[in-house]
Amino acid sequence: MRVALLFIVLGVNAVAADLVLTGATAYPSPGAEPVHDAVIVIREGRIAEIGPRATTRIPAGAEILNCSGEFITAGFWDSHIHILPPALLHARDSAAAQLSGELDAMLNRWGFTTVFDIASVLDNTLALRSRIESGEVRGPRILTVGEPLWTKVPVYVQDYLTSNHISIPVVTTPSEAAERTRELSRRGVDGIKLFTGSAQAGGQVADMPLAMVRAATEEAHKHHLPVFAHPQNAAGVQVAVDGGVDILAHTVPQMEPWTGDYVAILKRANMALIPTLTLFDSEARKGGLSTPGLDKFVSKMVDELRVFSQAGGEVLFGTDVGYTEHFDTELEYRLMSQAGMNFPQILASLTTNPARRFGYSDRTGRLAAGMEADLVVLDDDPARDVVALSRVRFVIRGGKLLYSAASTVKAGAGGP
Repeated sequence: MRVALLFIVLGVNAVAADLVLTGATAYPSPGAEPVHDAVIVIREGRIAEIGPRATTRIPAGAEILNCSGEFITAGFWDSHIHILPPALLHARDSAAAQLSGELDAMLNRWGFTTVFDIASVLDNTLALRSRIESGEVRGPRILTVGEPLWTKVPVYVQDYLTSNHISIPVVTTPSEAAERTRELSRRGVDGIKLFTGSAQAGGQVADMPLAMVRAATEEAHKHHLPVFAHPQNAAGVQVAVDGGVDILAHTVPQMEPWTGDYVAILKRANMALIPTLTLFDSEARKGGLSTPGLDKFVSKMVDELRVFSQAGGEVLFGTDVGYTEHFDTELEYRLMSQAGMNFPQILASLTTNPARRFGYSDRTGRLAAGMEADLVVLDDDPARDVVALSRVRFVIRGGKLLYSAASTVKAGAGGP
């Protein structure tokens, strides 16, 4: 009954009635007290009111969705994805149902209403974004860096690029790095990605020279674009710090254990971190590591996050899906919890931290009057068990249904 009502209220051309969610426990933001027996009024794609039922008026004629026994947060951000799966590579011409189905599996069903693609084919990603924003395809808001800058192509993507006829040229000088950044800005990117460390055959790493990092970063900041770095080792992190990079795209496998003093350097540089811990579990399994070796490898990444988080570093949630095929977010929440992060900290990494970092805090990241109606409804209480953040009942973006666990959504229905 509830899902049928959602189709009626949130389907194509449904603009007349307010939608009111009632009865859930709402977590308005990481630092706020929960609202029990909450009423959330959605009007014209935004939250009009939120509060306890006892003091919040339900508008006459509103469609009411009973969410008793469930839990609501702001829509999630995934700050590290790639629009690279073969099913998404021909976004301009592929059937809407195919694209929506792939985005359901990869992003929508896990609660992501905004994502940052940090390496893809820009023209294809812009085509996908356009079809989502038109309502033809069901998907999250997509921010993108388009093609990354690297001095050598990473060994693990060479076959993929060749087989899919994708060419991303290397940069060889600081002036070339600056010009590529200007060109990407003109083409409409939302950020810049630098491979400050590029993995090569035999365990070697091609580190980007500091002058090149600085040239790209200074140019990006002129255009108010955040800069992501993919490091492989300590040298790749150091040039990112010295070059003014904003975000580390991963924890770093080829480093000595992080200390509080080391993290203090990252914090002084205002560097955010996207852990992508599940990635390292997936890579270790793909590489055939024994169970003790896998556990040791992943624990090293967990320990880096622990030191960073305990020192007050800004953490952004990210999965690296589109490179990895591990879409389920449960393990990431478990590993972040093992790193000592509690529910408010993990919720912040999904909501307020990326919204603030990327300039969207006046639009998304919180449940408050005037904010865009990006919502995740969960089956279980994440304050009791953070893994509940992966148990998504349904997702609303901009006041319209993005995903429902109880039914297959038709392509184009309830688009953003």
